[in-house]
Amino acid sequence: MTASAPFKLDAALRSLENVQLAKVSGRLVRLSGLLLESLGCQRTTGQRCYVEAADGTLLEAQVVGFNRDITYLMPFKKPVGLAPGCRVFPAPDQVKLRIGPSWLGRVVNGLGEPLDDLGPLGGSDPLPAQLPTINPLKRKPVTEPLDVGVRAINALLTIGKGQRVGLFAGSGVGKSVLLGMITRYTKADVVVVGLIGERGREVQEFIYYSLGPEGLKKAVVVVAPANESPLMRLKAAELCHSIAAYYRDQGKHVLLLMDSLTRYAMAQREIALALGEPPATKGYPPSVFGLLPELVESAGNGESDQGSLSALYTVLAEGDDQQDPIADAARAILDGHIVLSRRLAEQGHYPAIDIGASVSRCMNQVSRPEHLRAARRIKELYSSYEKIKELIPLGGYTPGADEKTDQAVRLASAIERFLRQDVDEGAELGESIAAMQRILE
Repeated sequence: MTASAPFKLDAALRSLENVQLAKVSGRLVRLSGLLLESLGCQRTTGQRCYVEAADGTLLEAQVVGFNRDITYLMPFKKPVGLAPGCRVFPAPDQVKLRIGPSWLGRVVNGLGEPLDDLGPLGGSDPLPAQLPTINPLKRKPVTEPLDVGVRAINALLTIGKGQRVGLFAGSGVGKSVLLGMITRYTKADVVVVGLIGERGREVQEFIYYSLGPEGLKKAVVVVAPANESPLMRLKAAELCHSIAAYYRDQGKHVLLLMDSLTRYAMAQREIALALGEPPATKGYPPSVFGLLPELVESAGNGESDQGSLSALYTVLAEGDDQQDPIADAARAILDGHIVLSRRLAEQGHYPAIDIGASVSRCMNQVSRPEHLRAARRIKELYSSYEKIKELIPLGGYTPGADEKTDQAVRLASAIERFLRQDVDEGAELGESIAAMQRILE
């Protein structure tokens, strides 16, 4: 026996203390909708478990709550093949996602797993599991304009780098099309797209038609269609914010697009109601209105020596109701809202932006005084024309009675042409402002 043999034997004997002689497991006692209840598998909220189905496959789930000895689990995928008494195992400690430049051009799900069959994702920097937080006193202010390539927004609703804006509209009014235009024409180093709870058909269309091969090279797309579990939709929304914050902290100018914020709220509503949380406003429990600002506040600019993160969220106003609880809450926590009008869309006016109902709260900080004066004047003229538009065919308008109204009628067609824009037509910021000023001259 060699001299080192006793030491090796002692080390082997000591290692036996750490050997797990029995595999700890709980059992499934109830399944209600998407909510699973288990006994015996003690895990903290946020940790994950595996539920063994009848055919031996493992279903991954996350702890979302508890009641005395009962642990509530929410699966990431549809719970199929489960039976009473199925074993529940604690999952190993979650390995942190690692991110890097190689993520650009990739399409992933809410867990950061690739969906594009291009191999595993590389990266050396750990991606935090929680949403990023920023000290408000260290956040860089919004001081530079962001060119989004849409004439009406550039000239009349100018957005700044680091601003968070919502696109508000009912279904079928053109939110996704406008979002695609902004994706193509915005000048940004990195584009992060979150397609949350929308139709699966739109995913491939958005990648091929809105981003295109060149746009995809500088983009990361996070996908959780409507047929995914509510937990997966929540994870996808949070993941796209974490990815965008990572590239922002690398000094990049990042554009974050999320379609839609309403589907994120609906996913949290499903989870909260399943856990027994009482509904408050239109079926939305209070936790929804607590999560929305937490998500939105993770976007925006970082500290002074970092890049910028501008965010655009689509917000579905059910039944075109701008006082819908989610639309109302989003309007309060965002830095501006762009309202799309069904009336304009029905007239063939695209993008159907209602400039009178829309506002950019950072426009004064990023625009010159002469630009602000021209934008204010165009809005006044457009509003005056809209008030008497229906009276003109009836003979209710008399030229010469009011100089302001006369000017509004005279310039109405020019303003309307200015506000319309084809999908394949881009308009730079300086060009948009100059075109607006020419109308007034």
